[in-house]
Amino acid sequence: MGQSKYLTGDSAAIDEFLDKFDVFLFDCDGVLWSGDHLFEGVPETLELLRSKGKRVVFVTNNSTKSRQDYQKKLTGMGIPSNVEEIFASAYSSAIYISRILKLPGPRNKVFVVGESGIEQELRTENIPFIGGTDPSLRRDITPADFAGLADGSMLDPDVGIVLAGLDFHINYLKIATAFQYLQRGAVFLGTNLDSTLPMSGAFFPGAGTCSVTLANMIGHKPTALGKPSQAMMDAIEGKFRLDRARTCMVGDRLDTDIQFGIEGGLGGTLAVLTGVSKKEQWEAKDAAYAPAYYVDKLADLRGASS
Repeated sequence: MGQSKYLTGDSAAIDEFLDKFDVFLFDCDGVLWSGDHLFEGVPETLELLRSKGKRVVFVTNNSTKSRQDYQKKLTGMGIPSNVEEIFASAYSSAIYISRILKLPGPRNKVFVVGESGIEQELRTENIPFIGGTDPSLRRDITPADFAGLADGSMLDPDVGIVLAGLDFHINYLKIATAFQYLQRGAVFLGTNLDSTLPMSGAFFPGAGTCSVTLANMIGHKPTALGKPSQAMMDAIEGKFRLDRARTCMVGDRLDTDIQFGIEGGLGGTLAVLTGVSKKEQWEAKDAAYAPAYYVDKLADLRGASS
């Protein structure tokens, strides 16, 4: 495994790095911000890239927000963008279900474990769904629920897919309901399998914590539609018509962002040290992945000489 090149403070190296790429795919949480805290110099760095004719695409695994929600957040933080520059795991999941999975017959309804971002993107593809933010599922399970789930009377016969994302209201009733659908043959999908979510300068449970319980019960993981899934990379390439050799993935996690870029055959990967992974992890002898480049923070790219 080649040694990662440290760019911070080296203007010549930064110039050489920027010249190699036409497109930059940016993770959001841990790279641009942590929760609602925008990292210093991010808007100016993105503007620098745009001024050099670089294309910027925001690629996030966070399924709680739709592309429209993300555009509002970007705008609110002073980062100009449009919806077409945003590719989130909820959108990736909706595209996969509508354009690739294409379940036959009436069993094409989705049971959602997740928040409104998933629901909004499913609506854009005219995919029927239940669950999600339905308030009737945000409660304790009852003896009547156990009976209704066991005999199937509480289940919708048209559900053929269980889609699990980050759910801030996860509970036993939702898990039990999803499990019954999976036992009856529903396809198991996950927006992403991230174990943690960076928020407010700390880490919290990620979407993977909402699907791992189901995976443990049925004996296999869901098909994941977020990073590092190459189904997501193929969809991004198809949408943006990018040249992979001239594209760089920028992220903070080795097991999602950097793996995503490497396995996707991109021309380069850039790690930032403001999020999950630290350089000690990719410098370890048993490290599975290492970025081609790294910086302390994204704003260090402003150290280019021109």
